[in-house]
Amino acid sequence: MKKFVEQIKRVGLFANPEKTSCRAAVKKAAALIAQEGPIVMTEAATAKFAGLQLPALADLTALADEVDLLVVFGGDGTMLYVARQVAGSRTPILGVNVGGLGFLTAVTARELTAAFRRIWAGEFRLESRCLIEAASSNGGRRIALNALNDFVLSRGVASRMIELEVRVDGEELTRYRCDGLVVSSPTGSTAYSLSAGGAVVSPAADVFALTPICPHTLSNRSVIVSLDCAVQVKVLTERLATVLTADGQVQTELSAGDVITIRRSRRNVRLLHLAGSSFFDTLRKKLSWSGSSLPGE
Repeated sequence: MKKFVEQIKRVGLFANPEKTSCRAAVKKAAALIAQEGPIVMTEAATAKFAGLQLPALADLTALADEVDLLVVFGGDGTMLYVARQVAGSRTPILGVNVGGLGFLTAVTARELTAAFRRIWAGEFRLESRCLIEAASSNGGRRIALNALNDFVLSRGVASRMIELEVRVDGEELTRYRCDGLVVSSPTGSTAYSLSAGGAVVSPAADVFALTPICPHTLSNRSVIVSLDCAVQVKVLTERLATVLTADGQVQTELSAGDVITIRRSRRNVRLLHLAGSSFFDTLRKKLSWSGSSLPGE
């Protein structure tokens, strides 16, 4: 990756302003990057939040277009927001975790000095993660959403189950009576899908995970289908509100008869990870997994 390091002339900084602990980390990163020579840039909100006197662009999308590396400070929620905003950009994203579990972030704020030292030495890898998209044009309303983790169809405030019909490439899979349904990308398998009983999926696996939330029929289990399929979900419930949510952040209300088609997006995001890290290593650390020792070991 030394050749890529030589191409890093401008580095952008973006922070979640709701996390005050980001402020010190952003300032530290700006100083560490400037020491190595690249121009440090940011966007207006981050510059104001962190008190940075740096070239500031109007918004995140413009920043991603102008830099060779984008450093994002926050948690997984921040990374999901950034991924949707810069989807399709070739600019790699380095996530700095100042949040919770941090499956999408690569380093913690405490590791910044060592992390940048390794990056300048070329000790990292770039990984492409696909987004998924949901679309519908029923009832004269056009829905077009992107997500990195998942789409969730769920009931509104009423404590009653909704009914959904699911088809895969036009073939009926089943009808769910449930609290909701998670349609997850490989990246999103460690998010809501996992909490709902879905499988952990390697990011390298090109699959959707369809995981019902509290299904009425106990034999309903998470189903894995190819990421090349089109997953169609039809809302059958008439008297209860049904909500479609992208990455837990963007919501739109659906009506009975609406059909949402979910498929792989043509747009990706690129994540930067330090050399030696892996998805399975992250699983063991973040979920506190441990193996048992054999007798005599």
